[in-house]
Amino acid sequence: MTCELCEQPGGEVVWQDADCRVVSVADEHYPGFCRVIWACHVKEMTDLSVAQQQHLMRVVLATERAVRDLLQPDKVNLASLGNMTPHLHWHVIPRFADDRHFPGAIWAPPVRENMPRSLPIDWQSKLRDALLQHVN
Repeated sequence: MTCELCEQPGGEVVWQDADCRVVSVADEHYPGFCRVIWACHVKEMTDLSVAQQQHLMRVVLATERAVRDLLQPDKVNLASLGNMTPHLHWHVIPRFADDRHFPGAIWAPPVRENMPRSLPIDWQSKLRDALLQHVN
């Protein structure tokens, strides 16, 4: 069985270390959408050691903090599903009251037309800098 996240980065790599990577997801409806992807193929958080779990959550929370600081969303959704791609990863999704699914999940049917939103110039490098500050 092949794994999409073992074979491909899963988005544009913004930051990585030996254990995980943070990628920017190209989604026109959700600018700033990131994924935090564990490097080795495991399915669940409990497949990791306690130290690995803590490291991954530090990266997830640092990504959330950086997205909040950079984009000022109304809410941030964190999700670890893996039903379609059973490789441990977390979604970090900035949400805005005028996005096409708010207040529902982004996987639900849309409730309004997309409201285009632009990202700050060079936001990925600002995200990378923030991660470097907060992860280590």
